[in-house]
Amino acid sequence: MDLKTPSSGEVGRNRWDNLPNLRPTDEVKFVIGTREDYAWSKEIIARHRLDQTCPLLFSWVAPLLPHQQDKSLKPVPAGQTPLTRQELVEAIITDRLPVRFQLQMHKFIWPPDQRAV
Repeated sequence: MDLKTPSSGEVGRNRWDNLPNLRPTDEVKFVIGTREDYAWSKEIIARHRLDQTCPLLFSWVAPLLPHQQDKSLKPVPAGQTPLTRQELVEAIITDRLPVRFQLQMHKFIWPPDQRAV
C-alpha cells in the first residue's frame, strides 16, 4: 500500500480505511522528497502503529530539474524543504526508524525524467 506524502499534493487520496486491513505480509511505502514528508511519515507510523503491523518502506524521490519535469507533475510545495537521499538515510539511522530504505531502481537504469518505466 502506498501512502501519499504531503509534497505529492495527494494526501487527500490516501485510503486510510485500508489500514485496518493490513496484514504482516503486506507492505506500506512512503515516497519521501522533503523534510516535511519525513516528519509526516514518522507521525503516521507512530499514530497508526504501522511498525507493529507490516514492513515499512521509505523511498526517496529525486527532485527533477525544470526541463525534466512533465507538466503533469506537481512542484515541491512552497515552504517545504527538499531532502537529499543521504539526508533521508541519515535521518532514518539517527531516529532508528523501523523502515527499509528502498531505491527506485528505474531511476538508476533509465534517465530520471523518463516516464512509464
